[in-house]
Amino acid sequence: MIKSKIIAVDFDGTIAEDAYPKVGKAKMFAFETLKKLQEDGHRLILWTYRHGKTLDEAVEFCRENGIEFYAINHSFAGEDFSPEKASRKLNADIFIDDRNLGGFPGWGEVYRIITENIQFDLDRDGKEAEPVKKKGWFGF
Repeated sequence: MIKSKIIAVDFDGTIAEDAYPKVGKAKMFAFETLKKLQEDGHRLILWTYRHGKTLDEAVEFCRENGIEFYAINHSFAGEDFSPEKASRKLNADIFIDDRNLGGFPGWGEVYRIITENIQFDLDRDGKEAEPVKKKGWFGF
C-alpha cells in the first residue's frame, strides 16, 4: 500500500504543452495519470507561475478534463498566504515540473516513480546512481 502524498504539479510544459500565456494541448497521459494518482489517494496541488485570468483558464482546462485540485498555488485550500508571515515554498511531498533536474520524464515514468517509491541518489563521484526503492520505516 502506498502512503498518500501531497503532489505539487506545474501546468505549462507538464500538464499542457507550453504555450504561455495561452493554454497548450494536454500532454500525453497527463490527465489519465493525474486521475489515477487521485484515485490512489494522493492530493494534487496546482503549482504554477500563472495568476489572474491565465490561472483561471488553466484551472478551467483541468476541470474540463476531470481534475479538481486540493489547492491552487497554496499548500492547502483556504490558506491565507502572506509573504510577511510565511515562505512561498509549498508544503508538498513531491514536485512534478518540466524544469526538474534532468527534465520531464513523461507521465508513465512519473506514475511509476511515485507508485514504486523510487528515489534517485548520486554516487560518490556525483554521477547519478541507479534508482533505488526507498525502504519503509521497518526496512522493507
